[in-house]
Amino acid sequence: MIRTTIAAAVAALAIATSASAETAMPFALDWKFEGPAAPYFVAVDKGHFEAEGLTVEVSEGAGSLDAIPKVATGAFPVGFADINSLMKFLDQNPGAPVTAVMMVYDKPPFSVVGRKSLGIEAPSDLEGKVLGAPPPDGAWAQFPIFAAETGLDMAAITVEPVGFPTREPMLAEGKVAAVTGFSFSSTLNLIRLGVPEEDISVLLMADHGVALYGNAIIVNTEFASENPEAVSGFIRAVAKGWQDAIADPDTAIEALVKRNPAADPALEKRRLEMAVEANVLTDWVKANGMGGIDEARMATAIEQTRSVYEFVNAPDAALYFTSQYLPTDGSLTLE
Repeated sequence: MIRTTIAAAVAALAIATSASAETAMPFALDWKFEGPAAPYFVAVDKGHFEAEGLTVEVSEGAGSLDAIPKVATGAFPVGFADINSLMKFLDQNPGAPVTAVMMVYDKPPFSVVGRKSLGIEAPSDLEGKVLGAPPPDGAWAQFPIFAAETGLDMAAITVEPVGFPTREPMLAEGKVAAVTGFSFSSTLNLIRLGVPEEDISVLLMADHGVALYGNAIIVNTEFASENPEAVSGFIRAVAKGWQDAIADPDTAIEALVKRNPAADPALEKRRLEMAVEANVLTDWVKANGMGGIDEARMATAIEQTRSVYEFVNAPDAALYFTSQYLPTDGSLTLE
């Protein structure tokens, strides 16, 4: 009886020690639980985070900028956010403990989505029209670069500030001719609202001279310096989640629907596949693996940002992205 009690106590202690050894890394997303969020839930369900000694809870966001202050203040150790917005945040808040450590959207989904029946098929068609743009929207934040690269006269465009919930409905109702947004989100939201797909025009900013990167995994630098292996493990688990989602999108969407029962599985699967094809699995990523950046392209992106935004401090790519936590064991290969 005594031996049994001792054995039980030892087992309980072992469990407690194992649990305490796990590092909690709550993860702040940029947006709602939609298709492109599925890889993170796959990583949870398949135990990729657990295998790295991490406990990860994924939280919704309210836009591409939303996670930046959450991570900078330490409310979340890790998040998902637009790296271009991060540049401006760090310029306005020098020394803030936040940086990007893993590029996810190698080709950003920033876009202008319009309706052909309302006269929008090319960038020049926006002049003289009403553009709906949510002020916190990552795509809207980059619109001045898009305008500069395409020769648009922004003074000739009427910009209507809209909320995220009303953005696509206003376009579907013809109250605006186009909106800024992520290509995969706005397009499929319009289809869900009954807009014929053949009536939708998608002007992807990256196809019109915009060299910017998109959303990246960001970390609190104080947390990262104290937990470097946890950050590398998090990155490795995220890559595995994307690998699994690319190989088996149906299972990935099942993981998503468990968290968002109201989601339309077919629509969210298509949204995930659109993100993979256009934004994640690019030629550069196929050749170099997921997570890193090209220094020359990053320099161009900074110059494009400088052309429409007046930096208070000299821009420095090293402040916005570091590759020091990227695994070098081949785990970032997506194909």
